[in-house]
Amino acid sequence: MPNIIFIHGLESSGDGFKGQLLRKTLPGCLTPSFTPFSAKYSIRSLLKARMEQLIPIVKDKAHWIIIGSSFGALIASIFSLENPSKVSKLILLAPYLSTQELNPKKYSPIDIPVIVFHGNQDTIVSFKLSRVLAEKIFRNLVYNIVDDNHSLKKTVQALDWKKIVF
Repeated sequence: MPNIIFIHGLESSGDGFKGQLLRKTLPGCLTPSFTPFSAKYSIRSLLKARMEQLIPIVKDKAHWIIIGSSFGALIASIFSLENPSKVSKLILLAPYLSTQELNPKKYSPIDIPVIVFHGNQDTIVSFKLSRVLAEKIFRNLVYNIVDDNHSLKKTVQALDWKKIVF
C-alpha cells in the first residue's frame, strides 16, 4: 500500500466530507486535521503553520501520493515542489494556486504526475488562474474541468479513487 495523505482546505478538517470519504475508499489514507482557520491568522502564517505540521507526518517515508483540496492543494504543491523525490503523485481538488505564496519563479518545474479536478462553477478559486499557474510548475499535468462548484462534492463522490490513485 502506498503512502497516501489528504490535506484539507482552508476552513475544513481531516474529518470533513472528503477526509471521511477518502479514509473509507482508500484504507490507510492519512487525513490529519491541521491548524484551524481563524481570522486572527494571515494566510502566510497559516500556510507556514500547516507546512510545519505536515513535515513530521511525511518526513520518514517517500513515494507519497498527496491529495490536496483548495488551500490544502497549495500546501501539497509547495511541499512537492520543495521535495519532489518524496512525492510520486499529486491529486489536486479545486487548487488554490494563484497566490503570491506560490511564485513560479521560485521553483523549478517538476515532472511528477499531477491530476487536477476543478469545477467550472467554482466562485471561490478561479480554475482559469489556477490552471495557468499549474501549467508553469507541473510538466506532467492533467487538468480536468468538471461540472461542479468549489466543494466538488458531486465530483469527489463520482470519482474512481482506486483507479486515480493506483
